[in-house]
Amino acid sequence: MSDVKMWGAEPYYGLGYDFDPQWLFADEQKKIQKKLIELCHSTLRPNAIQSDKSLEYPRKNMEALASAGLLALHVPKSLGGLGQNHLCCAMVLEAIGRYGCPSTALVYSMHLLAVTALLFRAKGNKEIEKVLRRLNKDVFIGTASYSDPETGSHFWYPVASKAEKTANGWRVNKRSSWTTSGGFADFYVVQTTSPDFKGNYADLSVFLIYADEVKAQVSTWDAMGMRGNQSGPITIDSVEIPADRMIGPPGDGAKSNDEAVDPITLVNFGASYNGMALGMIDIARKQALGKTHADVGMRVADYPTIQDYVGEAIMDTQASRFYTYGCAQALDQVTNNCDWSIHEKDPDAMPRAGLLTWTWMTKFIACKNVYNVGDKMLHACGGTGYKRALEIERLFRDSRAGWMMGPTNEVLRQFVGKWALLGLESLDYWNQSVNDRVLNNELKKLDAAGKQKLIDKLSAEIKSAGKAAR
Repeated sequence: MSDVKMWGAEPYYGLGYDFDPQWLFADEQKKIQKKLIELCHSTLRPNAIQSDKSLEYPRKNMEALASAGLLALHVPKSLGGLGQNHLCCAMVLEAIGRYGCPSTALVYSMHLLAVTALLFRAKGNKEIEKVLRRLNKDVFIGTASYSDPETGSHFWYPVASKAEKTANGWRVNKRSSWTTSGGFADFYVVQTTSPDFKGNYADLSVFLIYADEVKAQVSTWDAMGMRGNQSGPITIDSVEIPADRMIGPPGDGAKSNDEAVDPITLVNFGASYNGMALGMIDIARKQALGKTHADVGMRVADYPTIQDYVGEAIMDTQASRFYTYGCAQALDQVTNNCDWSIHEKDPDAMPRAGLLTWTWMTKFIACKNVYNVGDKMLHACGGTGYKRALEIERLFRDSRAGWMMGPTNEVLRQFVGKWALLGLESLDYWNQSVNDRVLNNELKKLDAAGKQKLIDKLSAEIKSAGKAAR
């Protein structure tokens, strides 16, 4: 590969390869990177502008990614994919966020999430294998629908869902508050409570649902940023599906989350937002070098304050990038470079799950960094930065979405804080553990009448539960 990063026929206006950790990537991955930058220049970036103006779903960009084989990026070659690893996935997401289209990066991240859930339990399931072989050939776009209108970013707690066993398979009911590509995807991976659900929300199951089985409100999406991703509510209303459309066995949802879906997706999210931070640095560099103040004969780039802004933004972003790539490499190390046959040989194998807590931090660090970088680079561009033509204002708006995407940064930092202070068991995903300290403290506040009222209430509930059990 040439040492000069190209943007069409010209050298790239932003940071060159000197600022990219190219030594991390194999030659095949560098070729993917180069081709992707070319696609971003010719297709993804122009379409990003149009998507932002008209809220147009980036189908054309996904078609371009399919033409490069990227819809099956980490699918084994035996199933028609490129057979790439976690590190390559992170590199690709960063490149799309940086050179191309953040809305496409989000759509593509959710596509890879859906594909990951399928890969985790593909062994012996002909229906899943058929979907995996269609990804590039048919531009068969997937997405995941895990969120719940009752529990928000606690997406692992699907209150408004259920599944039932039928004579021919499963009947699935699901309401989702936020689904990227809702109404535009060709297939959906959804999580519900299991068919034998008895009140334990850790008992989850995963299903493959096709587009004609989903009701979506495609006209309701209108947002500050990420305007092309078309995220909105969907409903799966008592849809009966064949038995082979359950992904994995009943009750496999928690394993799927911890081993496959969450670690890979959090790293991909982090990489996407690192790419947006780099994209804003690139634009600020171009503006600072191109704008001269005639009264003093100095370019904007010649001012020490601007140099400080850019230098700090680069260093903070490099720290976030290396954390992201470090987590991706760690996932590669424990899975023999994303070898899905691990799960075929041992369905209980969960090597990625041991790194889940580290990947929480990937998303938080990247989304916090892009907030700060966006502010500084907008300042560095001055008033011109507010103009749409410079494009930094679009990246600025798009970058704000990361903080709020589930799990939100508030949820993630509390997870890490509780883990450090109180132990991992204190996280209590499914609200099953009683906090005795809080309970005893509240009980101390009750007088005799208040305690008697509570006793009466609890006694009535126990009696009611006993009658229901009979």
